[in-house]
Amino acid sequence: MGRWKASNLLKHIILKSPPFHSLSSHKLIKPHLPLPVSRIGNHFFGFRFVSANPCPSNDYDQDFHVGNHDFKQKFVLESKEEEEEEIGKIPVKAYFLCTSIDLKSMQAENSRYVVPPTSRSSNYIALRYCDFPSEITGVRTEESGNCCRYMVVFQYGSAVLFNIEDHEVESYLDLVRRHASGLLQEMRKDDYAVKEKPHLVEHMQGGPDYIVLKHLDTDGIRIIGSVLGQSIALDYFVSQVDGMVEQFTDINRGMEKTGTFTMQRKKLFQLVGKANSNLADVILKVGLFDRSEIAWRDAKCAEILEYLREDTTSIFFKKFCKIEDQISWSGASFSY
Repeated sequence: MGRWKASNLLKHIILKSPPFHSLSSHKLIKPHLPLPVSRIGNHFFGFRFVSANPCPSNDYDQDFHVGNHDFKQKFVLESKEEEEEEIGKIPVKAYFLCTSIDLKSMQAENSRYVVPPTSRSSNYIALRYCDFPSEITGVRTEESGNCCRYMVVFQYGSAVLFNIEDHEVESYLDLVRRHASGLLQEMRKDDYAVKEKPHLVEHMQGGPDYIVLKHLDTDGIRIIGSVLGQSIALDYFVSQVDGMVEQFTDINRGMEKTGTFTMQRKKLFQLVGKANSNLADVILKVGLFDRSEIAWRDAKCAEILEYLREDTTSIFFKKFCKIEDQISWSGASFSY
C-alpha cells in the first residue's frame, strides 16, 4: 500500500467515526501503549497529550509509598544519630606553651575555680568554670547539672582544655601565661575528643583521635589530661633532640673531611648538658613513668589510662629511646 493511499484511508476512517461525546455511554478501554498524536482531523484535539515526565502507576501506588517511607525513615534515623553524636561530643585541646608554670600562684589567683584534688600528685591543678553557658553541649557536673568547662594545667608547661571553643582558647591560655616562665616562640597543639554515650554497653570504647565514655567525670578529665599533656610535651623535647642531632651530624661530616675534631670542648659540654637536662625533664617533670593514684583505686579510670597509653605507648617509647640514644651518642663522641 502506498504512503498516500494509506494516509487517505486513515483520514476516511477518522471522518466516518462517531464524535467523541457519543462514546461517553460506552466503556472505554485504556490502551496499553500511547496512541500516536497526529494533526489529521479535529477530533484528536480532544485528547490529552502524553507527558514524558515519570509518574507512578496506580497499580503500584502502595508499593511506591512504602518504599519512599522506608527511605525517609532511614534518612531521619541517620540524621538523628549524627545529631546525637555531635551533641555528646566534647572537644579536647592540648597545648605545650612554656617550660615551667607556677602552680601555687595560679591556684591562689583562681582559687574559686580549683577542683579539690583526689590524689597526692602536686604537678598539676584542675580548674572548673561553670559561670557561663557554653555553646557546646559539654561536661555536666553531678552536683549542679550545668555544662562546665575544664582546664588541667601541668607544672612542666602543658595545659589541656575540655569543652572550650576555638575562639575562647586564648583567653584561657592567657590565665596560664601569667604564671608561666620560659614561654615558647611556637606553641605546640594537639586535638582530641571525648564522646559521651550514657547507653553504651561497655564502660568505654576507643576510636581514632577520640574515646567514647558513658560519662566523663573529673577523674576521667584528670586521666585523659595527664596522658595528652605528656604526649604534647614529649613532642617539644623530641624537637630539641632533633636539633642536637643535626649539630652532631655536622661535626661528624667535618671529621670525615678533615680527619680532626674541630668542635670546641665548651660547646660539646653544652650539648651534652642540654641532652641530660632534657632527659631529666622527661623523667622527673613530665613524669613519664609515674604511677597514677586515681587509676590505682578506680578500675574504670585504669581502663581509660591503659587504653590511652596503649594507644601512645609505642610513640612514648620511640621518643624516649631517641632522647636516650642521643645522650649516649653525645657521651661517646666526647670520649672520642
